[in-house]
Amino acid sequence: MGVVVSRRERRKAPWLVLWLGFGGLLACIGGAAVSTLHALDTVRSEENHIRKTFLDRLSALDQIRAQIYLSGTYVRDFLLSPEPGGAEGERTRLASLEHQSHAALETYSHGLDAEETPPFLELKSEIDEYWQVLARTLAWTPEQRDRLRAPFFYDELVPRRTAMLQIADRIALVNERGLNRSEERLASASDGLRHTLMLTFGVTVVAGLILALLTIGYTLRLERELERRLEENARARADLQELSARLLRAQENERRSLARELHDEVGQSLSAILMEADNAQYAEAPAELREHLNAVRTLAEKTVNEVRDLALLLRPSMLDDFGLVPALNWHAREMSKRTGLNVVVSADDTADDLPEEHKTCIYRLVQEAANNASRHASARTVEVTVKRQDHRVLATVHDDGSGFDPRYVRGLGLLGMEERVRRLGGRFHIESQPGCGTLVTAELPVVELAGSNGNGAHSHTAG
Repeated sequence: MGVVVSRRERRKAPWLVLWLGFGGLLACIGGAAVSTLHALDTVRSEENHIRKTFLDRLSALDQIRAQIYLSGTYVRDFLLSPEPGGAEGERTRLASLEHQSHAALETYSHGLDAEETPPFLELKSEIDEYWQVLARTLAWTPEQRDRLRAPFFYDELVPRRTAMLQIADRIALVNERGLNRSEERLASASDGLRHTLMLTFGVTVVAGLILALLTIGYTLRLERELERRLEENARARADLQELSARLLRAQENERRSLARELHDEVGQSLSAILMEADNAQYAEAPAELREHLNAVRTLAEKTVNEVRDLALLLRPSMLDDFGLVPALNWHAREMSKRTGLNVVVSADDTADDLPEEHKTCIYRLVQEAANNASRHASARTVEVTVKRQDHRVLATVHDDGSGFDPRYVRGLGLLGMEERVRRLGGRFHIESQPGCGTLVTAELPVVELAGSNGNGAHSHTAG
């Protein structure tokens, strides 16, 4: 399960990096676009607000000027009107103009700058006083209008109207300067927006370049990793083909060796038994018959031993009947008898509780390593160790022979050992140098060793 999850994570990793790389680049571009649109909307909104405020105030001032002009006309008509009904109509129109002028002043008073406040207050005071004067004038009797109209018109009304218009013009000038200041602020905001856009563009370009470089680097690394894996697969395929060819040759050699052993040893012994049986058939004396029978018996025992040795070399029955440790000890004794090699076996009790595939793998590894030490390394001592460590089994074979360079020597026996170990999900390692002996290590994973009842070890020395 862990291997499947790991493979899924490895498959997801490249896609995750590509999504993050290009998604981050798109996010930078989208963020820059949103920031730009927001800044543009802010500048446009501020510009519209400034323009609307200026136009509203200009319209209010125009209304005030028009109302002042119109009020002078209404007052003149009132002063010149000989009938009381006409005077009453002028009073109504003047009252409406007074209400409109106060409304225009109220509109203009919203959001005054510090520079506009003094002239605006002066204008408001003048207008209030102006309407008070007009209110007193509207209360005159016809006799008072005839007597006071000329001096009031030229000495009171016209100067006041001129003064108010001058104040209104001054306010308009201040308002225009305020508009200029607002336009300067707007220009400054536009410059700030330009700098912000340039900065945002620069950050986006730099971030995009960084993300692109990281993504390209990771992609190149994945490409190199893929090339390395392809090379490893090609080498593994070539090694597998070579191993298959060597296995076929080894199988033929093994068959040839078995055929030779059967013909030279077992076949000769059986032929001798047949000859002795024929001779015993024609024996005349009992002593001669017993002599032929004893020869037959000796040859039969020799043949049985030869057949048993051949069967044990192919696969020792005690590996199935008694377990791994007795089979290793038997192999150590047989190696010592045949070659004079001193073989020392140290194995945990739990080694006999291993699965059958693990026991077979360890036995064949020890058998091959010991044969190599005897035939090729001219070793005097071989140390075999089998230990259990947590959820693994560690098997080592160490000899004191001549050694070799594992980089250049890869025989069929070494390939076979490595293939057995890796097929069980283990790790295989060889340490050797010319003149320094050889250490063969196999580490096999074991999930559970059922029936383990101790951590003691069997130890056997053959020599």
